Amino acid sequence: MYFAKDALDQSAELTRKWEEEVRRSTAKTADQKARWSTVSDLEIKRLYTPEDLKETDFARDIGAPGEFPFLRGNQATGYRGRYWTFRMFSGMGSAKDTNARWHMLLQQGQTGLSTAFDFPTLMGYDSDSPKARGECGRCGVAIDTLDDFMTLMEGIPLDQVTTSMTINPPATALWAMYCAAAELKGVPLTKIGGTIQNDMLKEFIAQKTFMCPPEPSVRLISDTVEFGTKYVPKWNTISISGYHIREAGATAAQELAFTLRDGIEYVEDVIRRKGLAVDDFAPRLSFFFNAHIDFFEEICKLRAARRIWAKVMRDRFHAKNPRSLWMRFHTQTAGCSLTAQQPYNNVVRTAIEALAGVLGGTQSLHTNSLDEVLCLPSDHAVEIALRTQQIIAEETGAASTIDPLAGSYFVESLTNEMEAQAWEYIEKIDALGGMTAAIDKGFPQLEIADAAYRFQQQLDAGEKTMVGVNKYVTDMKTEVPVVDIDAQVEEVQIQRLQEVKRRRDSRAVKRTLEELKQACKTDKNVMPYCIAAVKELVTVQEICDVYREVFGEYRDPGLY
Repeated sequence: MYFAKDALDQSAELTRKWEEEVRRSTAKTADQKARWSTVSDLEIKRLYTPEDLKETDFARDIGAPGEFPFLRGNQATGYRGRYWTFRMFSGMGSAKDTNARWHMLLQQGQTGLSTAFDFPTLMGYDSDSPKARGECGRCGVAIDTLDDFMTLMEGIPLDQVTTSMTINPPATALWAMYCAAAELKGVPLTKIGGTIQNDMLKEFIAQKTFMCPPEPSVRLISDTVEFGTKYVPKWNTISISGYHIREAGATAAQELAFTLRDGIEYVEDVIRRKGLAVDDFAPRLSFFFNAHIDFFEEICKLRAARRIWAKVMRDRFHAKNPRSLWMRFHTQTAGCSLTAQQPYNNVVRTAIEALAGVLGGTQSLHTNSLDEVLCLPSDHAVEIALRTQQIIAEETGAASTIDPLAGSYFVESLTNEMEAQAWEYIEKIDALGGMTAAIDKGFPQLEIADAAYRFQQQLDAGEKTMVGVNKYVTDMKTEVPVVDIDAQVEEVQIQRLQEVKRRRDSRAVKRTLEELKQACKTDKNVMPYCIAAVKELVTVQEICDVYREVFGEYRDPGLY
């Protein structure tokens, strides 16, 4: 046990005496609030003691860094071996514009790239589609063909820098472009590293950038996992994402549970559909979490995530490779915690959230910029966000020792509570027949909607505070320069795309698209066909139109 019986008895007696003294001394006063709770509304006790950990077994439940259950981190050396990857999310306007931002960030000390695509690209439409008008380059970079992708990667050493791409329905097309770009630059696929988000289940749950129904969407993901396992061994072919689930209003426990249950669904599908052994592909699975504003809750969530996943991989899938038990994850500070009111408060929020991510043991981190609630981040704002990570890493001492909050009565107790709530949700989803079945029934969607509604009620009632919004409000206006994407970006991009279509080999385009269609209709892996197609300058939409034709289009049922 974590504490000997005599220590627990002593703690109980000291706590009893303390509670009596508190009752006497505060008889005429009351707490400032009737109920103290986290952002997710988990009740917080006034004091935590060894009694809160009386069922904890140190070796079983906490252990050492780099050892099961990996609560304290995957790596035995923590951040002493290397810092987390500083990976700022960047995408704006044209491929040329985004390439310039990437080079600026690399010069300023960023250690990994992360790509934000514009909305048409995210939805599998080209810039010249009527559905894309007015959106080209607005919320990220516009990518239509391999020509755009080669411009995006200009001067980037693909065998030295890892790149994360936040793309879901068209993930196969964009990853095919990355693979093709590497080959054209003479870099073997075995040398490139990075991540495609490629997590469709959370799209149906939360973010809603979907294209095809769940079943074929998951099939395409399994194709990428299989292809990566065989040919691109350094690539993470999925980033199982809780970030957008949390941004939609989920609690920390819901984010944790739904994300991990999505991961279980993907593992089951790859084993069933592709016949791969779990240890062949599980070490390359990665996760993506939100670092929200409740400091301790977020730290405990990340610690609990590692322990749950290690148990799932060992006990449910019988993984033998220790790396299969590792939960490797990227963290991004919470966009939903940023406010347009008093926007410089966002610098403080981001710093606290980033520190929580670090103390929770993240392997990669993006810090939001102060102006992201208003526009795409400016060079100045993104530099402050990057410097936030660098100060945490090199000035605060937070990276000096591994899992520094381990052993805290509060932290360990809250970690246990977070894990218990997550397991309850996972068991409910299992009983519903898995996550795809649960999504069809609307279970996670309605749970998140209820949580978001409760939180908004608490804000409106003043039970929760958002500084500058429902407390400490001022009439003072703060001017923040707004980054605007010139409308000419769309005109130039459409002209560029039309020029590519004029000069490409139309017969090769038709042939590669027909071959891709036949692969979709069978159990063939689509990735080789996507790579062949993009090399012939087939567009993102042309590939996605094949998927829409063969697999059909998904329409959200609009649950309330």
